[in-house]
Amino acid sequence: MTKTTNHSGQLGGISRRRLLQGASALGAAAVVGPLGARVAHAAPKRGGTFRLAMGHGNTSDSYDPATWDNAYVQVFATARHGYLTEIAADGSLVGELAESWEASKDARTWTLKLRSGVRYHSGKAVTAEDVIASLNYHRGEDSKSAAKPIVKGITEMRADGPGVVVVTLEAGNADFPFVLSDYHLPVMPSSGGKIDPTSRDGCGAYVVDSYEPGVRATMKRNPEYWKSGRAHFDAVEMLAIVDPAARQNALVTGEVDAIDRVDLNTVHLLKRARNVEVVTTTGTQHYTFAMDTRAAPFDDNNVRMALKYALDREELVEKILNGYGEVGNDHPIGRSNRYHAASLEQRTYDPDKARHYLKKAGLDKLEVSLSAADAAFTGAVDAAVLYSERAAVAGITVNVVREPNDGYWSNVWMKKPWSAVYWGGRPTEDWMFTTAYAEGAAWNDTFWSHQRFNALLAEARSELDDARRRAMYEEMQALVSNEGGVVVPMFASYVMGLSSKVAHPEQVGANWTLDGFRAIERWWFA
Repeated sequence: MTKTTNHSGQLGGISRRRLLQGASALGAAAVVGPLGARVAHAAPKRGGTFRLAMGHGNTSDSYDPATWDNAYVQVFATARHGYLTEIAADGSLVGELAESWEASKDARTWTLKLRSGVRYHSGKAVTAEDVIASLNYHRGEDSKSAAKPIVKGITEMRADGPGVVVVTLEAGNADFPFVLSDYHLPVMPSSGGKIDPTSRDGCGAYVVDSYEPGVRATMKRNPEYWKSGRAHFDAVEMLAIVDPAARQNALVTGEVDAIDRVDLNTVHLLKRARNVEVVTTTGTQHYTFAMDTRAAPFDDNNVRMALKYALDREELVEKILNGYGEVGNDHPIGRSNRYHAASLEQRTYDPDKARHYLKKAGLDKLEVSLSAADAAFTGAVDAAVLYSERAAVAGITVNVVREPNDGYWSNVWMKKPWSAVYWGGRPTEDWMFTTAYAEGAAWNDTFWSHQRFNALLAEARSELDDARRRAMYEEMQALVSNEGGVVVPMFASYVMGLSSKVAHPEQVGANWTLDGFRAIERWWFA
């Protein structure tokens, strides 16, 4: 047994007026004087109400973990819920509700020992039955959960007493403990073998006071929280402010204490604001343009390849990310991933090759529509405009459709044939591919089905030889890049703005925004 214990003039097609709109909204405080003195990161202390504004959130959001699809609900979830495992700030995996875990030699059977004495906000003790019911909720035959693909491999679960869960998989999976940290998989109280997905009860650091989806949530510290050195704030207020200028202005004027998704067109001004710190981390976050491979003309891989050669990735990194990122290569595995295919030839802007692939598709020219909104990622509309301008050189007309921010994820993503998307990435290759590229996955937003890819995905998951596993994942990256329906032009750094009152550990997690979605639990007021 293996035992383990504890991410107007024109400038490149974007109007100067648009670039300056966000700057003016920051107000005079953003451009007066040097950066204010940063309060030293003293030892954590308790107190205060932490006000967090996020560039995400929909009125259709809910308590149901099967439906969580944006960073607002994910941060809200990790604040109030407990998970079996947690990804630490350095990217390692540590136990949360699972104190330890053991694997059989073939990695098919996992024995999880639960931490004793943990209770829900309602007072009920966390049990093995809760763990089983919580995972089963996503496994059901009729389940529409986005986590269904990553728990599909579970064939059996049983409780060995109230504090031990034994999980059997259909095939070995060395990454299984990482899977259990997925934000869709909180451990929730059960009754009769089932959880109530609409319940607000959790065993996390904070207790919900109120929740208005897409608008505001308030929480107070859980007085019985079991983790020492965590949950420093007395209370938390989370606001959904999708407009980047309004979000940054709220930080500069002191209406909120922290924001995510800093507008990169005006980040230089935010850095000059008094009493503001800009925090950046680079991980697996990437921005994409996802094509529905079932719909014409995207059902032709020659058309997809033409579109992949028709944009200037370096230009997008420079003008949309202001250098806070790096170019992508039309697959979702970043340089920080263990099996990143560094030897795969980097695709570059090449109008001649784009025309070549159009000709192979039997076309002299092409006209397509691309849906985008800043809800997808800050600058998504501007990125689409730049894409359109560069594609025109190759005889491709890209009509940019500016969609409303509210409802983007429910009305546009996976509904329109081609749309802008952001992904936080995943800590392992298998997790990322299983979530968004496996045939039938709920979040396979290109509706891509590739026999060789799917066979490799299943084989690599249970492969224990590291060299063979690497070769499989590198081949999968090449398949997605050369035959998939996704354009991945850039990997973006997480860029956050904090009031100087807010302190945080020296190392901030890069697996997700806001310290791996854990800012509410890990940060404090200086």
